[in-house]
Amino acid sequence: MRMTHSSTDNANEPLHPELYVIGAGPGDPELITVKAYKVLQQAKVVLYDNLANRELLDITQPECEKIYVGKRPYGDYTPQENIHELIREKAFSKGKVVRLKGGDPYIFGRGFEEVLYARQHGISTYYIPGITSMQASGFEDIPLTHRAISEGIWVLTGTKKDGRLSDDLKLAMQSNATVVIYMGMKKAAEIADTYIQAGNGNIPAAIVQHASLPHKKVAVGKAKDLPEMISSHQLTHPALIIIGWVVEVGR
Repeated sequence: MRMTHSSTDNANEPLHPELYVIGAGPGDPELITVKAYKVLQQAKVVLYDNLANRELLDITQPECEKIYVGKRPYGDYTPQENIHELIREKAFSKGKVVRLKGGDPYIFGRGFEEVLYARQHGISTYYIPGITSMQASGFEDIPLTHRAISEGIWVLTGTKKDGRLSDDLKLAMQSNATVVIYMGMKKAAEIADTYIQAGNGNIPAAIVQHASLPHKKVAVGKAKDLPEMISSHQLTHPALIIIGWVVEVGR
């Protein structure tokens, strides 16, 4: 993706410590907002994570400092404390810092933690939403809601801070809503068992990996078969689990 640049450098301007927490979207770099594009053009420093498309870094000025602070699921990661320290250091030494996070920073992205930290240290903060990965299910003909089929959406994390599956899943299963589970791949067998025990094992389910990108993978089946779907389609994290009758609307 070829980007153009708009320089705003002025050596006489006073330095203003700023943090922009920006959603990079589900993968396709063209899915960022116009506002995010403009801010990236002006950034002095970009702290980007594992899920932010590297093509977005091409929007920045050549002199912009780009620092990887990724967190690979169940693998190597940059401690949150280190990211906080970088935000403080770079904001006061260079001014406009962009924290570029995959999807939307406020949906299981810890973006607001970084905003609160910056504010506590006298840094002006700004939030620019991104398209979260569950919205990219539409590219696979899976609408999150559909009249007379799904009355809403339950969005859950598959793994809580203590490592357990969210208790809200049992509540979500009692509704006529689409259930969307982030970070649930390692809990797929437990999720399937939860549906089976409730007598809901035959509800349609889909798993979407790398939504919106050319190398995406999609598996469609039943809630009871989630582990087999992962195995047969060779799916890995990060991926999104969608359970509900909307899965079969376009099929």
